[in-house]
Amino acid sequence: MATGFFWDEKCFWHAGGNYAFTLPIGGHVQPLAAGGLPESPETKRRLKNLMDVTGLSRALDLRSADEATREDLLRVHPATYLDAFKSLSDQGGGELGRRTPFAQGGYEIAALSAGLAVAAVDAVLRGDLDNAYALSRPPGHHCLPDFPNGFCLLANIAIAIEAAKAKGMANRFVVLDWDVHHGNGTEAIFYDRDDVLTISLHQDGNYPLDTGAVTDRGRGAGEGYNINLPLPAGAGHTAYLYAMDSIVIPQIEAFDPDLIIVACGFDAGATDPLARMLATADTFRQMTLRIKAAAEKLCGGRLVLVHEGGYSEVYVPFCGHATLEALSGSRITAADPMAEALRVRQPGPRFDAFLKGEIDHLASLL
Repeated sequence: MATGFFWDEKCFWHAGGNYAFTLPIGGHVQPLAAGGLPESPETKRRLKNLMDVTGLSRALDLRSADEATREDLLRVHPATYLDAFKSLSDQGGGELGRRTPFAQGGYEIAALSAGLAVAAVDAVLRGDLDNAYALSRPPGHHCLPDFPNGFCLLANIAIAIEAAKAKGMANRFVVLDWDVHHGNGTEAIFYDRDDVLTISLHQDGNYPLDTGAVTDRGRGAGEGYNINLPLPAGAGHTAYLYAMDSIVIPQIEAFDPDLIIVACGFDAGATDPLARMLATADTFRQMTLRIKAAAEKLCGGRLVLVHEGGYSEVYVPFCGHATLEALSGSRITAADPMAEALRVRQPGPRFDAFLKGEIDHLASLL
């Protein structure tokens, strides 16, 4: 068996509309020379390109997938939302939510993005693959059942979980979200449930502005099964690994899942334009090694990573390559060209001590 890599060129053709950075153009907001949203195809395409150049692609099992079916989508999203999305997509595109523009055919591309996640989860649970990565675009972790936001049009991971549950393939899931933005959509979908443990490791007060508090722990049957770990801006390599070792892994072990899914954003990377964290390519490598070891210990290695954010066209490819090296166990590497500069820019001992204290305080509130 092998590590699967699910991707499709059509996902790179999702279009983002008339934005300048994250602001609609008009009034005093001037169009950018490059145009569009920072959620562009290039970070994803350049990751795949780098894998092709190094040869890592040949060490993986590359696959595409069908679009998620309407039945798949209806397990998470109401028909009224899907119908409105499809209608606007057929009419040439537009925007249904907040910062979620799309062009003609956007519905089908979003369904394909979800389909990649569905297929990755299905293949791992069937035992056809050891683990898998889905290069899904558009992303999904901000999407609520009836309201898209933050570049996310369908809740890819939730759709994949519900498809697997409908087939009777697994019962207990962990969703670890290390995208730099709070996984508010995934949180909302599973907030009342105890069969899915959701953990979001994100920059405090980034996006959305009104979600992600450590005190939001779930409701009803889901109380205690939602964990938010908001880290201060400027947290770097040491802080991320300390949070993984001291909170994330122990919580996952206590839950004992059938499958672990990572909402894998690379926007905590040090050069990302939408965040102020200092994670490096090696940070993502080390986090992947930790979660892979946890999966091997708890659930037969069943682990799926689903691509979310990450907006630095220069640095995302190296973060993604390091992640896939660790996931697959390949010795094919792509040397991080920013490694030395980012080593120097990491928080010093005093700030690291402060960050560990903050993480310990978060642990005390759980």
